[in-house]
Amino acid sequence: MMLSFLVKGRRTMHCFYLTHSFTLTHKNTYPTPSSNNPFFHFFSDILRPQFRALSTKFSGVSQTMGSFDSLSYLTQREAAEVDESLMGPLGFSVDQLMELAGLSVATSIAEVYKPSEYSRVLTFCGPGNNGGDGLVAARHLHHFGYKPLVCYPKRTQKPLYAGLVTQLEALSIPFLSVDDLPSDLSNDFDVLVDAMFGFSFHGSPRPPFDDLIHRLVSLHSHNQTGQKRSVIVSIDIPSGWHVEEGDVDGTGIKPDMLVSLTAPKLCAKKFIGPHHFLGGRFVPPAIAEKYNLVLPPYPGTSMCVRIGKPPQVDISAMRENYISPEFLEEQAEADPINQFHKWFGDALAVGLKEPNAMALSTVGKDGKPSSRMVLLKGVDKHDFVWYTNYESQKARELSENPYASLLFHWDGLNRQVRVEGYVQKVSDEESEQYFHSRPRGSQIGAIVSKQSTVVPGRHVLHQKYKELEQKYADGILIPKPKNWGGYRLTPHAFEFWQGQKSRLHDRLRYSPREIDGQKVWKVERLAP
Repeated sequence: MMLSFLVKGRRTMHCFYLTHSFTLTHKNTYPTPSSNNPFFHFFSDILRPQFRALSTKFSGVSQTMGSFDSLSYLTQREAAEVDESLMGPLGFSVDQLMELAGLSVATSIAEVYKPSEYSRVLTFCGPGNNGGDGLVAARHLHHFGYKPLVCYPKRTQKPLYAGLVTQLEALSIPFLSVDDLPSDLSNDFDVLVDAMFGFSFHGSPRPPFDDLIHRLVSLHSHNQTGQKRSVIVSIDIPSGWHVEEGDVDGTGIKPDMLVSLTAPKLCAKKFIGPHHFLGGRFVPPAIAEKYNLVLPPYPGTSMCVRIGKPPQVDISAMRENYISPEFLEEQAEADPINQFHKWFGDALAVGLKEPNAMALSTVGKDGKPSSRMVLLKGVDKHDFVWYTNYESQKARELSENPYASLLFHWDGLNRQVRVEGYVQKVSDEESEQYFHSRPRGSQIGAIVSKQSTVVPGRHVLHQKYKELEQKYADGILIPKPKNWGGYRLTPHAFEFWQGQKSRLHDRLRYSPREIDGQKVWKVERLAP
């Protein structure tokens, strides 16, 4: 048995670190939610797998290879030779490579098919190394929040495979016999993983795999009748395909996703599904040079990358069925500023990128609204603060109409916060103090940019930046521009939004009231 199925890769999942505090300005610090926070527990148990997938997507894992034809595609012989090289002098062990392969497959699935909508996964495992990859993938999918099941009709008795089965059984992952399978797979499963045969397989599939392949093929008839069907994910080679010629007679499995490993095989050129991924970032330059391998760049620390043609997307069909804890009136803080602090702390705790990013919307005297993303730089008991150029479009509109709206969108938590209120400039002292707390590069950039004015090109900005960099070298104090400073929004309305299933979202609005001369906030639920 060739070991070519094992030469595959993985993608490193991003980790989220809980920090002790996060400072927006030198005097505004937010504590990280404690482990007693019920939402923190909910996120840990349910949302973390979804958010990890989203986070890695934002990190660039879903980048598409620029040229589909520029990639290397291996023949069966070439793939075997690459395997022999990797398994020989490079010292990879069988179980190590199988682990990398299975993790690569699981993370590719998590990139596209989120556990909130595709939780039920059935993996069909063959007797060889491709089947072992499937067993490892099932284990990782379990840890990612899916509900995997395994059909492994021809078990291999070698210790490596027996150990993988034991690991799955320890996680209470069910094994189904062929006879236990439902007549209609689409009724019981969202994702079907084809891990039956890889590129070393020859001849025609024997029972029971011939029938299993036929059942996967027959799923496409559901698509023609408009019924929802399971999606199919094939590992390296769609089972039954010719390694080099593909689906020769057009009657084979037509997977929705193909996860190529190390380098795509020639048959992958015939793949027409929407999602093609490559795993196997461990191939050293010496091997790439020896076999003239042209592989895509992997973004960041990822070991999984989307390749091939970008999928056709039906924008009208794009939607999320949110899974979130309920946000009830009795759970809401009496003061909306305190509620904001609580939700902001949750966003920090799960590692959201730039949780202080907010959409600032303004309207000038012409009545035309405009929006842009800015960064919140301070919030106290009464106000939200940000900084900008006083000659920009937003500044001009605020001088004409001193009211604005802020919108925070924390996608990983299915949350939004909208804040509306009156805007005025902060004191010169505050602006001066904040300006000199910024990195020197940002201070110079504020002088260079005459925000919202037309410039001939980037070279003008770079040239001016270099001149000022030299002028203020050796730590010379950089003066704050007179046309640069902060704004302060005093809220008169808040809305906290929490996404829920079936679009029955939670929306709690805070509006001010005066009772016995004291300002209080009335909390009302709005229809989603």
